[in-house]
Amino acid sequence: MIELGLHTDNWRPLSGNFQIAAETAVKYGLKHIEFAAIHGQYFIQAMGYEPGISLQSNPRALRRYCDEKGLMVSQIDGAYPLMGPDGSTFGVQYVQQSIRFAAELGCPMVDTIDGAIEVEGLTKEEVFRITCDNYRQCLSWAEDYGVIINVEPHGPYTTDAEFMERLFSHFESEHLRFNFDTGNTFIAGKDPLEYLKIFRKYLSHAHIKDVSKELAEAVRGKETGIACSEVPIGGGVNADNIRKCIDYLKETNWSGVVSIECYGTDDNIRDSVEFLRGLVA
Repeated sequence: MIELGLHTDNWRPLSGNFQIAAETAVKYGLKHIEFAAIHGQYFIQAMGYEPGISLQSNPRALRRYCDEKGLMVSQIDGAYPLMGPDGSTFGVQYVQQSIRFAAELGCPMVDTIDGAIEVEGLTKEEVFRITCDNYRQCLSWAEDYGVIINVEPHGPYTTDAEFMERLFSHFESEHLRFNFDTGNTFIAGKDPLEYLKIFRKYLSHAHIKDVSKELAEAVRGKETGIACSEVPIGGGVNADNIRKCIDYLKETNWSGVVSIECYGTDDNIRDSVEFLRGLVA
């Protein structure tokens, strides 16, 4: 069964906080929510203008809050780029602590990505070697805590199907899985459905983004990822691809959560929920 959720990051462009996102999820009858992890403290979040959650906060208190709202956290977005030397220095500990927090929260998954650009001065083979070392360090935590690490297509390495296939086959671990993203694969110039088919066997979670006509004309094939859709899901040029992807997941009997990623205005969320409910029903 495919279930709908939303990413609290939808409210970041609007300077909204986690509570606003949670209340919106409840308003539209959603049972799942996803949020970005902050490794340390971020003063904007403390002031109430950022929807991420600090890993230094109390996960038990957050769990109580979500339980009271009837919400489950489908995934924590611990997306400090893991590909390259910065991933070794900062990303590994970022993901490890996200895994610890997820386990305390009762959340089954942590999402990971690469950066927006290729690592300067390193070949793709060198980056792959470092990436495997970084994921190995994180996977030992994932195994101990019983949490899945997802890899999301978002940058030049993760939207490269050969790189991703090598990464998954290198480990062949039940704790290393795929978080599909309809918008990132589309903006990278890929066919979202074809990219999904390649990694369907690893799929455990998905992000659903549409893309405005103007953005597609400006950057498709030049960029590899976008934070969220400016238009509601179903209101852009990626709508038909989203339909095909949802149909394919239903045909292949996939069960899991798909997170809505669009600007968190009330109209956007309402229209996105209506569009996706019609597809997953």
